Amino acid sequence: MSARAAAQAVDALRRGWPVAIRGRDGTLKLLAIETADAERLNAFDPEGRAPVLLSAGRAATLKLANQRDAATPDGAVLVERVPWLDFDTGTALADPQLDLATPLKGPFRAMPNVASEASAAALRLARVAGLLPAFFVLAQEDAEAITPSDIDAHEDADRLRIVGRARLPVEGAEDTEIVAFRTDEMPGEHVALVIGQPDGTPPLVRLHSECLTGDVLGSLKCDCGPQLRAAIAAIQASGWGVLLYLRQEGRGIGLINKLRAYALQDQGFDTVDANTRLGFAVDARNFAIAGRMLTLLGQPVVRLLTNNPDKVAALEASGVTVRERVEHKLPPNPHNERYLATKRDRTGHQL
Repeated sequence: MSARAAAQAVDALRRGWPVAIRGRDGTLKLLAIETADAERLNAFDPEGRAPVLLSAGRAATLKLANQRDAATPDGAVLVERVPWLDFDTGTALADPQLDLATPLKGPFRAMPNVASEASAAALRLARVAGLLPAFFVLAQEDAEAITPSDIDAHEDADRLRIVGRARLPVEGAEDTEIVAFRTDEMPGEHVALVIGQPDGTPPLVRLHSECLTGDVLGSLKCDCGPQLRAAIAAIQASGWGVLLYLRQEGRGIGLINKLRAYALQDQGFDTVDANTRLGFAVDARNFAIAGRMLTLLGQPVVRLLTNNPDKVAALEASGVTVRERVEHKLPPNPHNERYLATKRDRTGHQL
C-alpha cells in the first residue's frame, strides 16, 4: 500500500490529468470531468468511445435503467458513450446544479460495469480530491495504476501523528492548548483544543467538523458556528476537555461540493438529497481520525458532547470508550430550521 501514490493521483486529478486505478476485476483509466476540457477529452479518447462513470445517486437522478442495481449512493454506474455525448454533455451529466439550466439530452443507457472495484475506488478518489464523482473512463492497463489499498492507506487514521502544540488562549477559555495532527500526504491539519487541565476524570469532548461558512463567515444556513462557540463554553464550564476540529468540510465532501449542495438546497432539496444528487454518501466523514487523535492525547475514555449517535459508535469502534453522551442543543433560526429538522428526521440526530 502506498499513501503517497494516492496523494499523487489526487494531485493529478485536480490538475486535469488522467489517472488509472487497478482493481481485482480490471483496470480503469480516468479523466475527471470537473477538471478536464474538450481538448483533454479528445487527447484522452480520440475515438470517442469512453463511457461516463457516475455514482448510483446521480444515476438515479438521471433515471438510468440500472440505478437500483447499486446498493449505496456512492456506488458506480457506467453510461454508454454515444456520438452526441461530448464534453459539454458529460459536464451536464456530472453536475446536478446544471439540471435546470441545461435540459439533458437522452435517453441515456447504463452499461455493465465489469471493473466494479476500480469504479468504486474512483468515486472514493474523487471525494478525497474534493471533485465531482464523474469521469470519462477507458478500460486499459497502466503500469502506474494505483489500487484501492493505496486509497485506504491515504485515509488510514492510524498514520496520523502530533506535529506541533502551543498555548492558545481563546475567547471563553483562556487556559487552552492547541495541538496539531497530520500525515505526510494530508493536505490539511486536524487540530485539538485542550481546554483546562486534565484532572483524572474523563474529558468532555466535542467532535467539530470544519465549516468555513458557519465557523468563520457566520452562515445562518447551519448551526456550526454557534455549536463551536457553545462547545468551547460547555467544556470550559465542565472543568476540562477537548474540542477536536476535524478538517472534513461539508460532511467530508469538501468546501466546493458543499457549496454545490447549498445551490441544490436553494432549488428545494434538503441536505441529504443534495449530497446524494451530487453523487456522495449522506455523510462521508471519517471519525476514526477523532479516535486516533484522542488516543494520541492519551484519552481512552471520554464524555461526548453530541446529538449524533453515529459519532458515539465511531469512537467506540476506534477503541475510545464513551462513558456518557451529553446533549448539545441550540435554538434554530429561520434559515436553518429545515436543516435541523433534516438532521433529526433523516440522519438520526437526537435533537
